[in-house]
Amino acid sequence: MNQNHSEENCCDLNRVFVIIPALNEEATIGSVIKSLQSYGLTKICVVDNGSSDRTKLEACSAGAEIISEPVSGYGRACWRGLQQVPDEYDWILFCDGDGSDDLSKLPEFFAAAKDADFILGNRRATASGRAAMTPIQNFGNWLATLLIGWGWGYWYRDLGPLRLIRRSALEKIQMRDRSFGWTVEMQAKAFEYSLKICEIPVGYRHRQGGRSKISGTLQGSFWAGSIILATLGSLYLQRLNKQRKNFRYSRFALWLSSLLLLLGAVLILPHGDFQQAGTVPRFWWGIGVMSLGFVLSWTLHSLSNTWFWSVTILSRLLLLPMYPGDDIWRYLWEGHIQNLGFSPYDLPPNAPELIPYRTDWWELMNHLGTSAIYPPLTQLGFRALALISTSVLLFKLAFVLADLGICWLLSKNRGDRRTLLYAWNPLVIYSFAGGGHYDSWFILPLVAGWLAFDKRHWAWSALLIGLSVAIKWMSLPILVFLALRVRGKYAPFVLLLGILPMLVTGLWFCHDRECSLIPTSSTFVSHGRSAEFIPYLVSLVWYPSTQQNWIYGIPLGLVAIALLWRCRSFVNFVEWYFFALLALSPIVHAWYFTWSIPWAVATRNLGVRWVSLSAFVYFILKHRQSLGNFDWRLTSLERYWLWLPFVLGFLWIKFCGKSTANISFDDTAKL
Repeated sequence: MNQNHSEENCCDLNRVFVIIPALNEEATIGSVIKSLQSYGLTKICVVDNGSSDRTKLEACSAGAEIISEPVSGYGRACWRGLQQVPDEYDWILFCDGDGSDDLSKLPEFFAAAKDADFILGNRRATASGRAAMTPIQNFGNWLATLLIGWGWGYWYRDLGPLRLIRRSALEKIQMRDRSFGWTVEMQAKAFEYSLKICEIPVGYRHRQGGRSKISGTLQGSFWAGSIILATLGSLYLQRLNKQRKNFRYSRFALWLSSLLLLLGAVLILPHGDFQQAGTVPRFWWGIGVMSLGFVLSWTLHSLSNTWFWSVTILSRLLLLPMYPGDDIWRYLWEGHIQNLGFSPYDLPPNAPELIPYRTDWWELMNHLGTSAIYPPLTQLGFRALALISTSVLLFKLAFVLADLGICWLLSKNRGDRRTLLYAWNPLVIYSFAGGGHYDSWFILPLVAGWLAFDKRHWAWSALLIGLSVAIKWMSLPILVFLALRVRGKYAPFVLLLGILPMLVTGLWFCHDRECSLIPTSSTFVSHGRSAEFIPYLVSLVWYPSTQQNWIYGIPLGLVAIALLWRCRSFVNFVEWYFFALLALSPIVHAWYFTWSIPWAVATRNLGVRWVSLSAFVYFILKHRQSLGNFDWRLTSLERYWLWLPFVLGFLWIKFCGKSTANISFDDTAKL
């Protein structure tokens, strides 16, 4: 790998600060500096640790900055060098001044910096490295790495002095040692603080001049080894003490989080009928309690699988008897009339032909003059359930089972603790178990398709995403993304396989050369509005836009094309696509935000966390409706309270924060 390539794709070499601790290295320091400069490194700092020879003069003539540290100690010299790092430098490179480090591997270090926080050379991975190391060095490396492995659970191969570390990571781990324990402290803390670690095989040479301060004498080796062992012992005791404190806090937090979540569910249980005046404020109180438990769960370090599933299932069972949202009455109705031989796409609920079949709950439906908008596979699901019983409880159970399936997939692949962001999310729990919204049906195959994608099971991924499209239309661009990633001769097959569920189920409702599956003539579809964000902002400067919802399909299409062109990660594409879809949609309901939550389990997206709480502002519309105000519009303040946490948190993570999507489900693999 050449230097230019590493500069283009990885860390900027102009932002790498080199620190070389040196003590009597006049014979080699100049050549080491020249070698570093040949790889494009311009900011080189030599920390003289009390040399009695010409080390400082040789380093200065080679073009390095010289700093003196009279107090002896390897860690002390490294620490002194760190105090001189200007603000504009992002990476710190440590190397020895005796010429023993093989600097030819530096381009690989810079390339690895793209995905890692801490890169160190592994001398024991090369024959030349093993041969050049003394028996004392080999034994010391073996013992120190063994102790780190036992104490921290990460098995390093070497304590190599050549190492590149992100400045922010170094500030995070807060180095304390000022002697020969510096290297082992850095490596132990790197794992303890969850840095992304990379070891690269490097060569190693016998010291090119001078005398070793550690392995050169038996006394020096014993002294350095004692310091290293003492450092590891001290760090391990600190870790045990921290773990005990964390365990006590984590156990308390786990109990409190679970209690608040379940207590909140009990509190909202009687307050699901938002048509009753005063219900929404009491509902908010319960949601507030659930939200406290949810936020507290973000701090948990661990929990047992039994505890995870107990709270996850119980919180949903508690809300099954809750009065549902008004969408569920349409689900029941459309399943009901299909079993009577009518198509919900042909006849709206208030059609004269359906008057004899009206039920006791018919009037509870919304938009009685609008025919079905749910895709064909969803309609067949409603029909199958209604064939058993037109029971709210049955429909809710079907949605909750899909919801629990999502929990299972996420926990199986991402772990219980990270899955709490979805499983213990009050918006998710209410939307499916309490409100009875069917969106979990469409999310489940989408998540399953994601996992199949990561395992390169293209056919299964296409079929599962196709099922999601057949349940809710907006998954279609994700199917296109899959086809583009597969490329080649298999792309048409993948696309056809993904469209198949929609084609097969759509034909069920097509007759006489008509296949009207979307009521485009409906005023609800053409210019209905609900808690929208960008369409609202546009309406402030262009009011006629409120009468034309279709125009927002244009920017959404352009965004989708741009994402298809640029995104390689499944998670990144889906997150951005749903963000754009929700922000541009003229019609948004609180439960729509659940579409974004599974992906945040991987990315820890801050905006998704925040909107899981702020989305409940939406229910102010229900509250006003119960008081006789049927103007279905949020005030500006209410709208900003709902949307800004989502928008600002999402954009912050994407552009300013440190994303963790690259370590989730192998979703950064480029096909």
